[in-house]
Amino acid sequence: MTDFTLLDTTGATTSVPVNDAPDYRKPKHALTSRTAYAAAHVIPHAWADNTPGQPAEIDWDATLAFRHHVWSWGLGVADAMDTAQRNMGLDAAATRELITRSAAEARSVGGALVAGVNTDHVDDEMITLEQIIDAYKEQLHFTEDAGAGVVLMCSRHLARTATSASDYERVYSEVLAAASTPVVLHWLGEAFDPQLAGYFGANGWEPASDTLLRIIEASDGRVSGVKMSLLDADAEIAVRRRLPVHTTMFTGDDFNYARLIDGDDQGHSDALLGAFAAVAPSASAAIQALDDGKVERYRSILTPTEALSQQIFASPTFFYKTGVAFMSWLNGHQAAFSMVAGLHSARSLPHLSEIVRRANDSGALERPELAAARWNDLLAVNGVTA
Repeated sequence: MTDFTLLDTTGATTSVPVNDAPDYRKPKHALTSRTAYAAAHVIPHAWADNTPGQPAEIDWDATLAFRHHVWSWGLGVADAMDTAQRNMGLDAAATRELITRSAAEARSVGGALVAGVNTDHVDDEMITLEQIIDAYKEQLHFTEDAGAGVVLMCSRHLARTATSASDYERVYSEVLAAASTPVVLHWLGEAFDPQLAGYFGANGWEPASDTLLRIIEASDGRVSGVKMSLLDADAEIAVRRRLPVHTTMFTGDDFNYARLIDGDDQGHSDALLGAFAAVAPSASAAIQALDDGKVERYRSILTPTEALSQQIFASPTFFYKTGVAFMSWLNGHQAAFSMVAGLHSARSLPHLSEIVRRANDSGALERPELAAARWNDLLAVNGVTA
C-alpha cells in the first residue's frame, strides 16, 4: 500500500503508512439516541469560472450525491448553511436552487433536512429593521414552501443595523410569528464570521444568551432548538441547562463535540456540525454505539475525530469549508479539489498535510488508497516529492 507523503511548514517531507479504513456499517434502522445533522458543502463544476465574485456553477449531480451519502449513514442534512459557503461565494440564485433540489431529494429517500434562512439575498449592506424582517420572511416562506425545515441564521444586516438587544427581540419575534412550523435558531460566533461580533446585542456570551432565551420564551413554542457555534463548550452547557423543556441544544462546537454529545447527568447536546460532513461514517458509527448502550465504543470512535476537526476549523476558522471540501475529495465524493469562489486556495499545503495525517490517524478516510494517491499527486503537481 502506498504511503502518505506529509509536508511541514519548512518544506521537509516525511512518509507515513496508510491505515486501513475502519469497518463501519451503515445503520439498518433510524438513529435514536441522538439527532445529528451534517452541514453539507457544495461542489462546483471543476471547469467552471470558480473565481472570487463569480456566480456559483454547481455540479448538482455530485452535490446531491453527497447529501445521499450523508443520509445513507442515518444522519440528517443541514443545507444552505455557512458550510455551503453562504456569504462566501454561494449567491442567492444558487442558494434557492440548492434548497429546492435538496428538499426534493430528501423527500425521495425520507431523509431529514433543514435549511438556512437568512437575509443575504439583499445586496444593500445597510437596511432598516423593517426591511430585515421582510427579507427574513421572504426566505422563510420560500424554504417552508420547498419542504425543508428551517434554521434561522444570524444576519449580517441585523448585526450592522441593531443598536440594542431589544432590536434583536423585535426582529426575531416578528419573523418567528410568521413561521408555520417550529424552527432552529443559529447562534454563529465571530470566529466563523467576524461581521457577527456583538450579535444579540452584547459582546459577551452571557448577556447575549439572556437575549436569546428571552426570544425563545416569547416565541410561543416556535423555537424547536438552538444551534450554538461559539467554540466554547462551557458556554454551550450553561445555555443548554437554561433552555425550556422540549427545546433542543444542537452543538455547533466543532472543537468539543464528542463530550457535548455524550453529555452529563443534566443532559446532552444533539448535533448540527460542519465537522460531521467530513466524518459522516464515524459520526454514524459512534451514535449507533450509543444506541446500543456502548458508551466507551462511542468515545473511542468519535473522540479521535476531534483532532481532525480542530485542524479543519483552525484559525482563521471561517476557512474551514476548504477542509470539508478537501476531505470530500480525498474520500472520492468529488472529482476535483475545487470550490466556489476559488476557496480551495484558502489553506496551505502544510495545513492540508496535517488534515491528511489526522484523518489517517482517526479513521476518517473512507478509501485510504485513493486518498493517498490523490494527495501525493497534488503534492507532485505543486513540485513536492518525497
